[in-house]
Amino acid sequence: MNRLVVYKAPIGAIGREDFSVSVRTLGGSWEELFVYEAKVDMHQVRQTSMVYFDMEGTVEVMIVSRNRSVEQAVIRPLSANIPFERHGDVILFTLDRPRKLSIEINGERFSNLHLFANPMEENAPQPDDPDIIYFAPGMHVLEENTLCIPSNTTVYIAGGAIVVGSLVCESVENVIIRGRGILYMSDFLKTTYLRGVQIRFSKNISVEGIILLDPPHYSIYIGKSEHIRIRNFKSFSTRGWCDGIDMMASSHIDIDDVFLRTSDDCIAIYGTRGEYQGDTRNVRVRNSVLWADVAHALNMGIHGDHHRDGDVIEDIVFENIDILEHHEPQVNYWGAMSINAGDKNTIRNVTYDNIQVEEFELGQLLDIRVVWNKDYNPVAGNRIENITFRNITYNGANTNPNRIHGFDAERIVEGVRFINLRINGELILNSEQGNFDINDYANGISFIE
Repeated sequence: MNRLVVYKAPIGAIGREDFSVSVRTLGGSWEELFVYEAKVDMHQVRQTSMVYFDMEGTVEVMIVSRNRSVEQAVIRPLSANIPFERHGDVILFTLDRPRKLSIEINGERFSNLHLFANPMEENAPQPDDPDIIYFAPGMHVLEENTLCIPSNTTVYIAGGAIVVGSLVCESVENVIIRGRGILYMSDFLKTTYLRGVQIRFSKNISVEGIILLDPPHYSIYIGKSEHIRIRNFKSFSTRGWCDGIDMMASSHIDIDDVFLRTSDDCIAIYGTRGEYQGDTRNVRVRNSVLWADVAHALNMGIHGDHHRDGDVIEDIVFENIDILEHHEPQVNYWGAMSINAGDKNTIRNVTYDNIQVEEFELGQLLDIRVVWNKDYNPVAGNRIENITFRNITYNGANTNPNRIHGFDAERIVEGVRFINLRINGELILNSEQGNFDINDYANGISFIE
């Protein structure tokens, strides 16, 4: 069955005119989408375009470039392998499943079109359901820019709704935040540290389906919480410390099918930080698209309990992920995939599986180090051990060496395996071939087919 749901934008939504976008089921009538503004890139804030709809089966997409002649076009991630036709300034393609895509004209990544084809909603709540806070299509401004959600509550943001403000889960359980609408945080908030979704000292929290635009701080902030599920979440950010999804001293986190275009780390995993104290373990990030206009796509380890014996960050899995960008001017923060153990932390049992890294602007592919980062760490980390990279592909310059560094003879990196690592199509079987810088305090580094 081919199905399509298109949402009307509410009065007051901020749009863009770079593109017109229409969709239809096979043989159906074209339906035009509202093109929203999405701001990106901290270093030079720019306006890009974004559309969304729900689909099942097969859907056709027509994009018209309104302000630029199309000399060349690309649809990313490249791993999606979306064939398209170009007729002058019109691009046509077909989707046979939900996708999160970037359509880029003439090589321009900063005035591109983001297209989010969601799966159809299942069992959407109704306004009169019990224990629900329901935001119908339209514009909604939260009082004091914040909604504190009680336990055993569902917050539903319908497609075509924009909610202005932050959603907070504070010492609660059994909360669901879901829908197809937009959480909007651009240019209006009273505090520069308000997060998109804040989850503190809570458990059994689910975030699904919504879009977040321009939070002043983190998109989703998880502190000392457990059993958190994030699915089909999309976010854009432009300001300092505007990470995507960060977690401190938390466990059993499942992140699936997200798109994060952020001006700091897309995903960051830490131990103790401030009032959130303890280890972090059992984290899974999968089936996602990450775009770091600044800093790392995947980062872990810099914060821990340096006052005592450090923390353990363990049992972490990243799988089936596309990294579309990594741009970082500071050498100490290079690494599309970064493990930096500071604050006496031990990081172990981490797997990267089926990761596709596209050409990026500035940085390096991998950074695995026990560090003493004097900006954040009173002391160095403890150790990094048992790290596996499997089926990693990278197409790019690979100019800057990939670092694997222990700190000293007592604080080492032990056991890093590369299985089917391919750089520009070439199977990497030794450190020289892959441009790796491995110091004397890193042992058991292997490259195998």
